[in-house]
Amino acid sequence: MKRVVILGAGFGGLAAATRLRQRLPKDFEVVIVDRRPVFMAGLRKSWALVGSAEFGPGERSLAALEGRGIRFLQAEIGSIEPASRAAVVGGKRLEGDALIIALGTQHAPEAVPGFTEHVLNVYDRAALPRASEAVRSFRGGRLGIGIFASPYVCPPAPFEMACLVREALAARGVEADVEVFSPAALSLPVLGQSSCSIIESRLAERGITFLPNHKAASIEAGTVNFPSGPRRYDLLLGVPPHRCPPVVVESGLADGAPWVRVDPATLETRFPGVYAIGDCTEIMLAHGLPLPKAGVFAEAQGIVVAERIAASARGGMSEARFTGDGYCYLEVGEGMAIRVAGNFLATPTPAVEVEEPSTQALASKRAFESDRLREWFGQ
Repeated sequence: MKRVVILGAGFGGLAAATRLRQRLPKDFEVVIVDRRPVFMAGLRKSWALVGSAEFGPGERSLAALEGRGIRFLQAEIGSIEPASRAAVVGGKRLEGDALIIALGTQHAPEAVPGFTEHVLNVYDRAALPRASEAVRSFRGGRLGIGIFASPYVCPPAPFEMACLVREALAARGVEADVEVFSPAALSLPVLGQSSCSIIESRLAERGITFLPNHKAASIEAGTVNFPSGPRRYDLLLGVPPHRCPPVVVESGLADGAPWVRVDPATLETRFPGVYAIGDCTEIMLAHGLPLPKAGVFAEAQGIVVAERIAASARGGMSEARFTGDGYCYLEVGEGMAIRVAGNFLATPTPAVEVEEPSTQALASKRAFESDRLREWFGQ
């Protein structure tokens, strides 16, 4: 049987699997592998942190893909063999006519001394209930949300969390100094100075302090040590350093780099028939910064790769190319969100617009999740 193997059931993997099943004949098997039993859109992290929504309504069993003609294997990936388009999955070797790497990122809290012991990881599904309880129990003082390294997934999320936490505390009458610190010079460097000034002014309007150029060296109980000196926090939430999954690096796909470099238009790696999409990749933009690690880009890349594989299977060629068009949302409280949209691959710099906060943008963010759950799981 002919087969396409997809490693990773996130935005990119699910988009690719769904499109492939629509385009390929029935004698092609579409297999998707993930160690997790369920999918959940990462945008629920912010809602879960402040208790405005639970995880459950946004979760879907990956086993449900079987009913849509996609074979799902819940297993650990032991190794990847790109030269033969194969992987060792759950101890068994699985080979495909094409291989898509969509394994996202892995957290590396150990890269910052003291992170594991003293920071509540707001990007960890398992740790979020504890972080949410800490926010609910907070009675005042300085609350920090730390970005401990770049790049990281969903760049607006820490700033969104700050806005929603600030609003939740104010609703309870809690006096708090809410801060976001980052090693970067700007809140969202890929957008440039003028767009970041708009976002940072919105944060200031909501009483949130942004501390740029603050790279944490280590953390102790209640204290973050910066090169400029220590800073005390009564509650510390954090985004850990991210890295390319070791199984991807060890396969040679990264070719000695921190992330997998691919053809920006086709997502091809240097191995024939092997593609890499989403957060495990690095696509450099015209101004020298990498494409943000966001689900909307992984989804678009998954569709491009699926179209190209399907066309090849039919003996043809596809003109599908990743264009760099994308968008994201940053909730700012009061039932509103900012939409950031444009072409990130434009030259000489990304052509991206930061829109005014609106209730419509928040409604669109919620629809973003429900539309994809319906597309991929039929529910």
